Formats: sequence, structure tokens, C-alpha cells
Amino acid sequence: MPGPACCDFPGGISACQAVKMSRMKPLGVLSVCLCVAAAPLVMAGAANGDPAKGKTVFEACAVCHNADSTETKMGPGLKGLFKREKLKSGKKVTDANVRARIDEGGGGMPGYKDMLTDGEKNDLVAYLKTL
Repeated sequence: MPGPACCDFPGGISACQAVKMSRMKPLGVLSVCLCVAAAPLVMAGAANGDPAKGKTVFEACAVCHNADSTETKMGPGLKGLFKREKLKSGKKVTDANVRARIDEGGGGMPGYKDMLTDGEKNDLVAYLKTL
């Protein structure tokens, strides 16, 4: 029996077909289909924040970071952050590495993992990309 339409992905075997081949029970097939179908939506949300909201979130960061220059305040100036090759830590400038720095802090910066929501962090990263 073919799986629901949510499981049909171009470019190869569908998640439902893979589960069916592993002889899982129908409820397992439905669970996998729902998870696989929802994953792109969750990942898209992580990559897309609202820069305008992020600017508001950045107000707390502006105490230590300049948004309009590369000049150091207490922390590095963030103008052109996503145009740089590396962060001050030496890591490549990527969404994941910037997000990790926001979460974990370091070099005198506190971590914001539990202080900002995922949405606020998405918005902040989106704003940083506009600098």
C-alpha cells in the first residue's frame, strides 16, 4: 500500500518506502512520514529570522558590540560579520558557528542559550547578516 503524499520526495526512495521495506508497523510508517515531512519546515524556520526583530534583540548586544563599525567596544565590532572569513575564535563564519557563539558565549561574553528563545536567536542572526 503506498504511503501518504507527504512522503513522496523527488530524487529517490521515499521515507515511507524505506520504512515499509524495513517491515515496520503502519503506525511507525505514519510517524516517520510526519517527522520527515515536518523536518524541512523546522529547518527553514531556523534559517529564516526577521532582521527587524533581530535589531531589537541586538539592543542588549550593543552594550558590548558595535553594529556600525568593526571597532572593538568590549567585544568585537560586528559590521560586515558575515562577509568575514573567520570569527575572532578562528572558526569559519557560518550561521551555526555564530549561533554557537551566541549560545555558549566565550572570551568574556556570556552565553545566551537560556536567555534568548530560538526565534530571538534566529532573528538576531538574520539581523547580523544585514550589518
